[in-house]
Amino acid sequence: MGHLPTGEIIEKAVLLAGRAPSLHNSQPWHWTFDGATLRLFAVPERMLAATDTSGRQMLISCGIALGHLRAALAAAGWRIRVARFPDPNRREHLADITFEPARMVTDGDRERADAILRRHTDRLPFLAPTGWPDFEYVLRSTFDPSDASLYVLGDDSRPTLARASEMTASLRRYDADYHAELRWWTGHTIADTGVPEQALPSQEERQRVTVNRRFPDSAAASSRRSEVTADHSLILVLSTDRDTPDELVRCGEVLSTVLLECTLAGYATCPLTHLTEVPHSRATVRELTTSSGHPQVLVRVGIAPESEETAPATPRRPLGEILEMTESARRTQ
Repeated sequence: MGHLPTGEIIEKAVLLAGRAPSLHNSQPWHWTFDGATLRLFAVPERMLAATDTSGRQMLISCGIALGHLRAALAAAGWRIRVARFPDPNRREHLADITFEPARMVTDGDRERADAILRRHTDRLPFLAPTGWPDFEYVLRSTFDPSDASLYVLGDDSRPTLARASEMTASLRRYDADYHAELRWWTGHTIADTGVPEQALPSQEERQRVTVNRRFPDSAAASSRRSEVTADHSLILVLSTDRDTPDELVRCGEVLSTVLLECTLAGYATCPLTHLTEVPHSRATVRELTTSSGHPQVLVRVGIAPESEETAPATPRRPLGEILEMTESARRTQ
């Protein structure tokens, strides 16, 4: 192995990074590679201004993509070094990434990268996650707690979260910009972005998941997973000390690890951000964590019945739209 990854390795890793979840599948990231340094940029034009008014979720989404990239390259035999926000005059330039060959590739490296293609956002009700205490102990060892704090909310918090979820929907009931944005991005796909209708819950399905964003109802299927009469997921919260851009990107990287490790353990997941978009509900989540941190994202974790067909993959933007590579870098393939 040489001292730099080939263009082909970078292309494959960026494609896997592009499978990262993002707000309404907006995919607000862009990469450039010159043969030595891979650069990650946020794309403000892909920020959902009515939903993500401060751009927090755009940065978290880019952080998830960076975490997925790290996993993909580890499986290919590379460790990465990340210089964050290298250009103070260009805040959308999130990271410069350089490389060093890995001493070895572990089975865990390969399995985490394989989980990228299996992970998907599941908005239907879950069974309770079995074996959680042992898994949680291992999960906490897979990321640096200084990057984000992980809280696990018990069943006793569900009524409070459900009320906060309803309050969030009520506060936005007359927000025309929010609803226009929501309808634009959900129920169909637009040039390989957006949330397709089959990934949305119907009204009946939504009633069985009390802590979830209220999407336009799907008519694609009226009562999937009917044997799960109510959602019994655990709800995780990732918080940061502040809302700085660096902390938001790091939180996204931790979320990448959490989602992939849950997938490896056989759990279904659904990231939730609607409860951190409105100050009232965000304060409610903070109180439930009994910390002074800033809640950034919640994740429902549970078990989906094994008898179900695998959900089709949500479309993603093609490689040519998310990666620019110099000609010299291409010649290294």
